[in-house]
Amino acid sequence: MGYLALYRLFRPTTFEEVIGQDSVTTALKNQVTHGTISHAYLFCGTRGTGKTTCARIFARAINCEHPVGGSPCGKCPTCLKLAEPTNMDIIEIDAASNNRVDEIRELRENVKYPPVNGKYKVYIIDEVHMLTDSAFNALLKTLEEPPSYVVFIMGTTEVHKLPATILSRCMRFDFKLVGQQELESLLQKIFDKQKVFYEKEALSLIARLGEGSVRDTLSIADTCVAYADGKLTYEQVLKAVGSMDRKDMDLLVSHILSGDIKGIFEDVSHIASMGKSFSVVNKEVAQYFRDMAVIHTCEDFAKILSYPKEILDHIEKTAKTYPISTILSGLKTFASLEQEFRYSENPRILFEVTALKVATAHQTTLDELEKRVTTLEQKIRDMVKP
Repeated sequence: MGYLALYRLFRPTTFEEVIGQDSVTTALKNQVTHGTISHAYLFCGTRGTGKTTCARIFARAINCEHPVGGSPCGKCPTCLKLAEPTNMDIIEIDAASNNRVDEIRELRENVKYPPVNGKYKVYIIDEVHMLTDSAFNALLKTLEEPPSYVVFIMGTTEVHKLPATILSRCMRFDFKLVGQQELESLLQKIFDKQKVFYEKEALSLIARLGEGSVRDTLSIADTCVAYADGKLTYEQVLKAVGSMDRKDMDLLVSHILSGDIKGIFEDVSHIASMGKSFSVVNKEVAQYFRDMAVIHTCEDFAKILSYPKEILDHIEKTAKTYPISTILSGLKTFASLEQEFRYSENPRILFEVTALKVATAHQTTLDELEKRVTTLEQKIRDMVKP
Protein backbone atom coordinates (compact mmCIF):
# COMPACT_ATOMS: atom_id res chain seq x y z
CA MET A 1 0.00 0.00 0.00
CA GLY A 2 1.20 3.52 -0.81
CA TYR A 3 1.60 6.40 1.59
CA LEU A 4 -1.42 7.10 3.79
CA ALA A 5 -2.21 10.59 5.07
CA LEU A 6 -1.84 10.96 8.83
CA TYR A 7 -5.57 11.45 9.39
CA ARG A 8 -6.21 8.11 7.65
CA LEU A 9 -3.28 6.26 9.17
CA PHE A 10 -4.25 7.27 12.72
CA ARG A 11 -8.03 7.16 12.36
CA PRO A 12 -9.46 5.81 15.67
CA THR A 13 -10.82 2.25 15.66
CA THR A 14 -12.30 2.35 19.19
CA PHE A 15 -14.21 4.97 21.17
CA GLU A 16 -11.29 5.24 23.60
CA GLU A 17 -9.08 6.61 20.81
CA VAL A 18 -11.54 9.39 19.88
CA ILE A 19 -10.47 12.72 21.40
CA GLY A 20 -12.56 15.67 22.52
CA GLN A 21 -15.99 14.00 22.31
CA ASP A 22 -16.34 12.33 25.71
CA SER A 23 -20.07 13.00 26.12
CA VAL A 24 -20.86 11.47 22.73
CA THR A 25 -18.61 8.41 23.04
CA THR A 26 -19.80 7.70 26.60
CA ALA A 27 -23.46 7.70 25.50
CA LEU A 28 -22.75 5.47 22.49
CA LYS A 29 -20.70 3.00 24.57
CA ASN A 30 -23.50 2.79 27.13
CA GLN A 31 -25.99 1.98 24.41
CA VAL A 32 -23.78 -0.82 23.10
CA THR A 33 -23.18 -2.18 26.62
CA HIS A 34 -26.87 -2.16 27.57
CA GLY A 35 -28.16 -3.19 24.14
CA THR A 36 -30.42 -0.13 23.85
CA ILE A 37 -29.79 0.55 20.18
CA SER A 38 -31.96 3.20 18.50
CA HIS A 39 -33.02 2.97 14.86
CA ALA A 40 -31.74 6.42 13.78
CA TYR A 41 -28.90 8.70 14.88
CA LEU A 42 -27.93 12.21 13.83
CA PHE A 43 -24.31 13.33 14.28
CA CYS A 44 -23.93 17.12 13.98
CA GLY A 45 -20.82 19.26 14.11
CA THR A 46 -17.97 20.99 12.33
CA ARG A 47 -15.88 19.09 9.80
CA GLY A 48 -13.09 16.89 11.09
CA THR A 49 -14.46 16.42 14.61
CA GLY A 50 -15.08 12.66 14.37
CA LYS A 51 -18.67 12.23 13.10
CA THR A 52 -17.93 9.62 10.42
CA THR A 53 -15.25 7.96 12.55
CA CYS A 54 -17.68 7.50 15.45
CA ALA A 55 -20.35 6.27 13.07
CA ARG A 56 -18.02 3.56 11.76
CA ILE A 57 -16.92 2.53 15.26
CA PHE A 58 -20.54 2.38 16.46
CA ALA A 59 -21.56 0.36 13.40
CA ARG A 60 -18.91 -2.24 14.18
CA ALA A 61 -19.55 -2.14 17.94
CA ILE A 62 -23.27 -3.00 17.68
CA ASN A 63 -22.36 -5.95 15.46
CA CYS A 64 -19.36 -7.12 17.51
CA GLU A 65 -19.70 -10.54 19.16
CA HIS A 66 -17.67 -9.51 22.22
CA PRO A 67 -17.58 -5.69 22.57
CA VAL A 68 -14.99 -4.35 25.03
CA GLY A 69 -16.43 -1.54 27.15
CA GLY A 70 -18.77 -0.58 24.33
CA SER A 71 -16.09 -0.57 21.63
CA PRO A 72 -15.61 -3.27 18.97
CA CYS A 73 -13.05 -5.91 19.93
CA GLY A 74 -11.57 -5.99 16.42
CA LYS A 75 -10.76 -9.68 16.77
CA CYS A 76 -14.00 -11.65 16.47
CA PRO A 77 -15.04 -13.09 13.06
CA THR A 78 -17.75 -10.42 12.63
CA CYS A 79 -15.33 -7.55 13.33
CA LEU A 80 -12.82 -8.99 10.87
CA LYS A 81 -15.47 -9.35 8.16
CA LEU A 82 -16.84 -5.84 8.75
CA ALA A 83 -13.30 -4.44 8.46
CA GLU A 84 -13.16 -5.64 4.85
CA PRO A 85 -14.05 -2.99 2.25
CA THR A 86 -16.37 -5.45 0.49
CA ASN A 87 -18.63 -6.03 3.51
CA MET A 88 -22.36 -5.60 2.82
CA ASP A 89 -23.55 -4.75 6.34
CA ILE A 90 -22.08 -1.24 6.71
CA ILE A 91 -23.08 0.94 3.77
CA GLU A 92 -21.70 4.48 3.48
CA ILE A 93 -23.58 6.93 1.31
CA ASP A 94 -22.39 10.40 0.30
CA ALA A 95 -25.55 12.48 0.19
CA ALA A 96 -23.71 15.27 -1.63
CA SER A 97 -23.45 13.12 -4.77
CA ASN A 98 -26.39 10.75 -4.13
CA ASN A 99 -29.04 13.27 -3.18
CA ARG A 100 -31.83 12.47 -5.64
CA VAL A 101 -35.10 10.75 -4.80
CA ASP A 102 -34.20 7.77 -7.03
CA GLU A 103 -31.19 6.91 -4.86
CA ILE A 104 -33.27 7.05 -1.68
CA ARG A 105 -35.92 4.84 -3.28
CA GLU A 106 -33.18 2.34 -4.07
CA LEU A 107 -32.07 2.51 -0.43
CA ARG A 108 -35.65 1.81 0.68
CA GLU A 109 -35.68 -1.30 -1.46
CA ASN A 110 -32.33 -2.51 -0.11
CA VAL A 111 -33.30 -2.24 3.56
CA LYS A 112 -35.60 -5.21 3.03
CA TYR A 113 -32.59 -7.51 2.85
CA PRO A 114 -31.21 -8.61 6.25
CA PRO A 115 -27.53 -8.31 7.25
CA VAL A 116 -25.09 -10.93 5.99
CA ASN A 117 -22.57 -11.13 8.85
CA GLY A 118 -23.72 -9.17 11.89
CA LYS A 119 -26.92 -8.42 13.79
CA TYR A 120 -27.47 -5.02 12.20
CA LYS A 121 -27.33 -3.50 8.75
CA VAL A 122 -26.03 0.05 9.19
CA TYR A 123 -26.48 2.93 6.73
CA ILE A 124 -24.07 5.84 7.27
CA ILE A 125 -25.29 8.89 5.31
CA ASP A 126 -22.72 11.70 5.19
CA GLU A 127 -23.72 15.33 4.57
CA VAL A 128 -27.39 14.37 4.84
CA HIS A 129 -28.45 18.02 4.57
CA MET A 130 -27.61 17.83 0.85
CA LEU A 131 -30.61 15.62 0.10
CA THR A 132 -33.36 17.20 -1.97
CA ASP A 133 -36.82 17.81 -0.49
CA SER A 134 -38.29 14.89 -2.42
CA ALA A 135 -35.43 12.65 -1.23
CA PHE A 136 -36.13 13.63 2.39
CA ASN A 137 -39.80 12.81 1.89
CA ALA A 138 -38.90 9.43 0.43
CA LEU A 139 -36.67 8.71 3.43
CA LEU A 140 -39.21 9.66 6.10
CA LYS A 141 -41.30 6.50 6.36
CA THR A 142 -38.29 4.18 6.29
CA LEU A 143 -36.51 6.35 8.84
CA GLU A 144 -39.49 6.27 11.19
CA GLU A 145 -40.19 2.53 11.06
CA PRO A 146 -37.22 0.65 9.58
CA PRO A 147 -36.85 -3.14 9.93
CA SER A 148 -35.55 -4.17 13.37
CA TYR A 149 -32.12 -5.02 11.95
CA VAL A 150 -31.54 -1.62 10.24
CA VAL A 151 -29.79 1.37 11.86
CA PHE A 152 -29.37 4.78 10.22
CA ILE A 153 -26.50 7.09 11.20
CA MET A 154 -26.62 10.47 9.51
CA GLY A 155 -23.90 13.10 9.62
CA THR A 156 -24.19 16.79 8.86
CA THR A 157 -22.23 20.01 9.23
CA GLU A 158 -25.36 22.13 8.68
CA VAL A 159 -28.09 20.75 10.91
CA HIS A 160 -30.26 23.86 10.43
CA LYS A 161 -30.94 22.72 6.85
CA LEU A 162 -32.62 19.49 7.95
CA PRO A 163 -36.43 19.32 8.04
CA ALA A 164 -38.04 19.10 11.47
CA THR A 165 -39.64 15.81 10.38
CA ILE A 166 -36.17 14.26 10.08
CA LEU A 167 -34.84 15.76 13.32
CA SER A 168 -37.79 14.42 15.31
CA ARG A 169 -37.06 10.85 14.22
CA CYS A 170 -33.40 10.78 15.25
CA MET A 171 -31.33 10.58 18.41
CA ARG A 172 -29.11 13.66 18.08
CA PHE A 173 -25.47 14.01 19.14
CA ASP A 174 -23.55 17.28 18.79
CA PHE A 175 -19.80 17.06 18.16
CA LYS A 176 -17.81 20.01 19.49
CA LEU A 177 -14.52 21.51 18.35
CA VAL A 178 -11.51 19.78 19.91
CA GLY A 179 -9.41 21.79 22.38
CA GLN A 180 -5.88 22.88 21.50
CA GLN A 181 -4.29 20.93 24.36
CA GLU A 182 -5.93 17.72 23.15
CA LEU A 183 -4.76 18.36 19.60
CA GLU A 184 -1.22 19.02 20.83
CA SER A 185 -1.21 15.76 22.80
CA LEU A 186 -2.42 13.87 19.73
CA LEU A 187 0.25 15.45 17.53
CA GLN A 188 2.93 14.65 20.08
CA LYS A 189 1.94 10.97 20.14
CA ILE A 190 1.85 10.77 16.35
CA PHE A 191 5.16 12.61 15.83
CA ASP A 192 6.87 10.46 18.45
CA LYS A 193 5.55 7.31 16.81
CA GLN A 194 6.58 8.54 13.34
CA LYS A 195 9.98 9.64 14.69
CA VAL A 196 9.44 13.26 13.65
CA PHE A 197 11.65 15.72 15.56
CA TYR A 198 9.87 18.96 16.41
CA GLU A 199 9.90 22.14 18.47
CA LYS A 200 7.12 22.44 21.04
CA GLU A 201 6.19 25.84 19.60
CA ALA A 202 5.84 24.29 16.12
CA LEU A 203 3.50 21.65 17.50
CA SER A 204 1.41 24.32 19.25
CA LEU A 205 1.18 26.35 16.06
CA ILE A 206 -0.07 23.37 14.03
CA ALA A 207 -2.71 22.65 16.67
CA ARG A 208 -3.79 26.30 16.66
CA LEU A 209 -4.03 26.37 12.86
CA GLY A 210 -6.25 23.28 12.97
CA GLU A 211 -8.94 25.41 14.69
CA GLY A 212 -10.49 22.51 16.57
CA SER A 213 -10.67 20.07 13.65
CA VAL A 214 -8.66 16.87 14.07
CA ARG A 215 -8.59 16.19 10.34
CA ASP A 216 -7.48 19.73 9.48
CA THR A 217 -4.78 19.56 12.15
CA LEU A 218 -3.37 16.28 10.82
CA SER A 219 -3.56 17.49 7.22
CA ILE A 220 -1.55 20.59 8.17
CA ALA A 221 0.90 18.36 10.07
CA ASP A 222 1.31 16.22 6.94
CA THR A 223 2.17 19.30 4.89
CA CYS A 224 4.64 20.58 7.49
CA VAL A 225 6.42 17.24 7.86
CA ALA A 226 6.78 17.01 4.07
CA TYR A 227 8.23 20.54 3.96
CA ALA A 228 10.61 20.25 6.90
CA ASP A 229 14.12 18.90 6.52
CA GLY A 230 15.09 17.28 9.78
CA LYS A 231 13.62 19.03 12.81
CA LEU A 232 10.23 20.71 12.43
CA THR A 233 10.56 24.32 13.61
CA TYR A 234 8.09 27.14 14.19
CA GLU A 235 9.38 29.08 11.17
CA GLN A 236 9.12 26.01 8.93
CA VAL A 237 5.47 25.59 9.86
CA LEU A 238 4.79 29.22 8.93
CA LYS A 239 6.46 28.75 5.54
CA ALA A 240 4.80 25.38 4.90
CA VAL A 241 1.27 26.77 5.37
CA GLY A 242 1.99 30.00 3.48
CA SER A 243 1.70 32.32 6.47
CA MET A 244 3.39 35.72 6.55
CA ASP A 245 6.94 36.04 7.78
CA ARG A 246 6.96 37.17 11.42
CA LYS A 247 9.04 40.25 10.67
CA ASP A 248 6.60 41.33 7.94
CA MET A 249 3.66 40.73 10.28
CA ASP A 250 5.29 42.71 13.10
CA LEU A 251 5.96 45.59 10.73
CA LEU A 252 2.42 45.62 9.32
CA VAL A 253 0.78 45.64 12.76
CA SER A 254 3.16 48.36 13.96
CA HIS A 255 2.27 50.54 10.96
CA ILE A 256 -1.46 49.98 11.58
CA LEU A 257 -1.23 50.86 15.28
CA SER A 258 0.99 53.87 14.71
CA GLY A 259 -1.21 55.22 11.91
CA ASP A 260 1.58 55.06 9.30
CA ILE A 261 -0.47 55.22 6.08
CA LYS A 262 2.53 55.11 3.74
CA GLY A 263 3.92 52.10 5.60
CA ILE A 264 0.59 50.23 5.31
CA PHE A 265 0.45 50.73 1.53
CA GLU A 266 4.05 49.54 1.19
CA ASP A 267 3.34 46.46 3.35
CA VAL A 268 0.23 45.57 1.33
CA SER A 269 2.18 45.89 -1.94
CA HIS A 270 4.86 43.59 -0.53
CA ILE A 271 2.24 41.03 0.54
CA ALA A 272 0.62 41.13 -2.91
CA SER A 273 3.99 40.65 -4.64
CA MET A 274 4.53 37.48 -2.60
CA GLY A 275 1.17 36.06 -3.71
CA LYS A 276 -0.27 35.82 -0.21
CA SER A 277 -4.02 35.43 0.27
CA PHE A 278 -5.41 38.59 1.89
CA SER A 279 -8.12 36.52 3.53
CA VAL A 280 -5.41 34.51 5.30
CA VAL A 281 -3.42 37.67 6.08
CA ASN A 282 -6.51 39.26 7.63
CA LYS A 283 -7.01 36.20 9.84
CA GLU A 284 -3.36 36.36 10.94
CA VAL A 285 -3.61 40.08 11.74
CA ALA A 286 -6.75 39.39 13.81
CA GLN A 287 -4.84 36.65 15.62
CA TYR A 288 -1.98 39.11 16.31
CA PHE A 289 -4.42 41.60 17.86
CA ARG A 290 -5.96 38.78 19.89
CA ASP A 291 -2.50 37.81 21.15
CA MET A 292 -1.86 41.40 22.23
CA ALA A 293 -5.19 41.42 24.06
CA VAL A 294 -4.18 38.23 25.90
CA ILE A 295 -0.88 39.85 26.93
CA HIS A 296 -2.73 42.91 28.23
CA THR A 297 -5.24 40.93 30.29
CA CYS A 298 -3.56 37.66 31.39
CA GLU A 299 -0.62 37.23 33.73
CA ASP A 300 0.24 33.76 32.38
CA PHE A 301 0.10 34.87 28.73
CA ALA A 302 3.33 33.04 27.87
CA LYS A 303 1.70 29.70 28.72
CA ILE A 304 -1.49 30.56 26.83
CA LEU A 305 0.21 31.72 23.62
CA SER A 306 3.04 29.11 23.39
CA TYR A 307 5.29 31.23 21.14
CA PRO A 308 9.08 31.11 20.89
CA LYS A 309 10.55 33.62 23.38
CA GLU A 310 11.85 36.12 20.81
CA ILE A 311 8.47 36.27 19.05
CA LEU A 312 6.61 36.58 22.34
CA ASP A 313 8.93 39.39 23.49
CA HIS A 314 8.24 41.37 20.32
CA ILE A 315 4.46 40.94 20.57
CA GLU A 316 4.60 41.93 24.25
CA LYS A 317 6.60 45.07 23.44
CA THR A 318 4.10 46.11 20.77
CA ALA A 319 1.12 45.32 23.01
CA LYS A 320 2.43 47.36 25.95
CA THR A 321 2.96 50.37 23.67
CA TYR A 322 -0.75 50.86 23.02
CA PRO A 323 -3.85 50.95 25.25
CA ILE A 324 -6.12 47.90 25.44
CA SER A 325 -9.01 49.91 23.98
CA THR A 326 -7.09 50.49 20.74
CA ILE A 327 -6.11 46.80 20.52
CA LEU A 328 -9.66 45.56 21.17
CA SER A 329 -11.04 47.96 18.57
CA GLY A 330 -8.59 46.60 15.98
CA LEU A 331 -9.37 43.02 16.95
CA LYS A 332 -13.09 43.57 16.55
CA THR A 333 -12.66 45.21 13.13
CA PHE A 334 -10.38 42.56 11.61
CA ALA A 335 -12.25 39.62 13.16
CA SER A 336 -15.57 40.81 11.72
CA LEU A 337 -14.11 41.01 8.20
CA GLU A 338 -13.78 37.26 7.53
CA GLN A 339 -17.26 36.83 6.04
CA GLU A 340 -16.80 39.74 3.65
CA PHE A 341 -13.80 38.13 1.95
CA ARG A 342 -16.04 35.33 0.64
CA TYR A 343 -17.98 37.80 -1.49
CA SER A 344 -15.31 40.39 -2.25
CA GLU A 345 -14.09 40.74 -5.84
CA ASN A 346 -11.00 42.64 -4.70
CA PRO A 347 -9.68 41.26 -1.37
CA ARG A 348 -6.63 43.55 -1.48
CA ILE A 349 -8.68 46.75 -1.46
CA LEU A 350 -10.96 45.31 1.23
CA PHE A 351 -7.97 44.61 3.46
CA GLU A 352 -6.36 48.00 2.71
CA VAL A 353 -9.53 49.89 3.59
CA THR A 354 -9.86 47.95 6.84
CA ALA A 355 -6.22 48.51 7.81
CA LEU A 356 -6.56 52.24 7.09
CA LYS A 357 -9.78 52.38 9.08
CA VAL A 358 -8.08 50.90 12.14
CA ALA A 359 -4.97 53.03 11.62
CA THR A 360 -6.91 56.31 11.50
CA ALA A 361 -9.52 55.47 14.15
CA HIS A 362 -7.49 56.78 17.10
CA GLN A 363 -6.26 59.74 15.05
CA THR A 364 -9.87 60.67 14.27
CA THR A 365 -10.67 60.55 17.96
CA LEU A 366 -7.78 62.89 18.75
CA ASP A 367 -8.88 65.31 16.05
CA GLU A 368 -12.41 65.35 17.44
CA LEU A 369 -11.10 65.98 20.94
CA GLU A 370 -8.94 68.87 19.70
CA LYS A 371 -11.98 70.40 17.98
CA ARG A 372 -14.05 70.06 21.13
CA VAL A 373 -11.31 71.63 23.28
CA THR A 374 -10.97 74.52 20.81
CA THR A 375 -14.74 75.06 20.83
CA LEU A 376 -14.86 75.04 24.64
CA GLU A 377 -11.95 77.48 24.86
CA GLN A 378 -13.73 79.82 22.47
CA LYS A 379 -16.94 79.61 24.52
CA ILE A 380 -15.03 80.38 27.72
CA ARG A 381 -13.36 83.38 26.08
CA ASP A 382 -16.76 84.62 24.93
CA MET A 383 -18.16 84.25 28.42
CA VAL A 384 -15.38 86.23 30.09
CA LYS A 385 -15.46 89.10 27.65
CA PRO A 386 -16.31 92.44 29.32
